[in-house]
Amino acid sequence: MNNQAHVIKPRLPEPPPSPEQLLDAVRAAVEEIKAKDVVEIDVRGKTSVADHLVIASGTSTRHVKSIADEVVRFAKGLGAQPLGVEGEREAEWVLVDLGDVIVHVMLPRVREFYALERLWTVGDQQRPGEDMDEAG
Repeated sequence: MNNQAHVIKPRLPEPPPSPEQLLDAVRAAVEEIKAKDVVEIDVRGKTSVADHLVIASGTSTRHVKSIADEVVRFAKGLGAQPLGVEGEREAEWVLVDLGDVIVHVMLPRVREFYALERLWTVGDQQRPGEDMDEAG
């Protein structure tokens, strides 16, 4: 009989995925389910809520929900638990909060109405009167 005690070492938790890893997972997920008009917005310096927003459209409520579900599945594959998922029941606008990356999946009419891209990119465009090419 073996009298050696078995020492069980505690397993250290995996480090959380980086914002870039989350963004890569979101890109892969929306591509996998063929989301439409995918836009990524870098919001660092504009808000402390997240580093990146991803906005995508689905062709129907079923498609919107499927895209959001795939985002969650890919994130969990990285070991990231979503902080929240909102709007799944109606599935006209589903928000998936992954912490550093927030994903908005919307029907085109809802997306057009709320115009999140314009909201988060105000001031990013060139100001009137500024030349794109100062040398020219």
